[in-house]
Amino acid sequence: MKYTEIMVRYGELSTKGKNRRLFISQLSNNVKKSLHEFEEVKIQADRDRMHLILNGADSDKVMSHLTPIFGIQSFSPVIRVEKNTEVICQTAVKMVKEIWTEGQTFKVQSRRSDKQFIWDSNDMNREVGGAIYHGIPGIEAQMIKPDIRVDVEVRYEAAYLSCLTIFGPGGLPVGSSGKGMLMLSGGIDSPVAGYLGMKRGVEIEAVHFYSPPYTSEKALQKAKDLTVKLTPYVGGIQFITVPFTEIQEEIKRSIPSGYWMTVTRRFMLRLTDLIREERHGLAIINGESLGQVASQTMHSMLAINEVTTTPIIRPVITMDKSEIIEIAEEIDTFELAIQPFEDCCTIFAPPEPKTKPKLEKVLQYEERLDIEGMLERAMAGITIEEIKSSDNFLNETTEAMDELF
Repeated sequence: MKYTEIMVRYGELSTKGKNRRLFISQLSNNVKKSLHEFEEVKIQADRDRMHLILNGADSDKVMSHLTPIFGIQSFSPVIRVEKNTEVICQTAVKMVKEIWTEGQTFKVQSRRSDKQFIWDSNDMNREVGGAIYHGIPGIEAQMIKPDIRVDVEVRYEAAYLSCLTIFGPGGLPVGSSGKGMLMLSGGIDSPVAGYLGMKRGVEIEAVHFYSPPYTSEKALQKAKDLTVKLTPYVGGIQFITVPFTEIQEEIKRSIPSGYWMTVTRRFMLRLTDLIREERHGLAIINGESLGQVASQTMHSMLAINEVTTTPIIRPVITMDKSEIIEIAEEIDTFELAIQPFEDCCTIFAPPEPKTKPKLEKVLQYEERLDIEGMLERAMAGITIEEIKSSDNFLNETTEAMDELF
């Protein structure tokens, strides 16, 4: 079937009232970025629908790019025709004939925005349904759970017909809620937190703490590959690598072991907040899940969060591990996350971490450290690169090693 355009439905965006235009504009920009290779496709973002006029582009390829875009409730490949009853019926019969197989049932579902059109919705259901029934010998109508649903929508400018509806991820367009810095480790939880943050419209930049030689190059590449898994939802993500070796060595040397993790997380939070300020972010996002590890108890969070007043978004905080894993499998980060390349949090994990650290003791221990100097040196050493969906860091390294040997 040669479709003329893709009709995109907004879902939640339709409830945004006076701010709706801002959300639609952001979604339009995200779609345009995702479809950059299809120069012939024209995007027309109206109040209650978005139309992607194909101008000969392959509809299947275009739709594959739409599937992960947050803010899209559903979309359909459609044929646009003039508002002529005969043309509508003929087009409907032709569409169904191309996909119908013997034994399948059908239903017509109509909507009329143009109240001046000669048929109302009931008329269209009856007339178009009758044309299909008489035009395709052996086909049967079925009102409940038909095999084929023919959607007919008559708007002011034209009529649109489709036999296929594909559901998008819903949520809000990425960028419509501002920018947040994602504290990305190499584990299961933080990529899921980033995904859920993006689903609520947050543009993310990934902040990863790297402690060579204690953490390997493959641990860094694993974190980058986890970021790759999140790029289809936005097109590209800035990846910020923070050198953390000096800070962790100094903490281990100067702080009692039970407080290593608490002080380490405080430094991570300080640095992420400094990066957020430099890059004009509004919040910090992390993968903390309440009670999962020692640094994620309420007492630990209270002691750690004291270093900042910036909002900290924790999308997975109330989830069980099994719930987090289910989402990780859905977004294809789980198998990568369990690869045995340890990050700096696991390498420097204390034997008996405090689950109820006392803030007064934390402040006392931190007086032993040159906090400002270490923060300044770490900030001077950060590197920033854009991660794209075509990147594959672990495989590229493996292939390079194979060539050497």
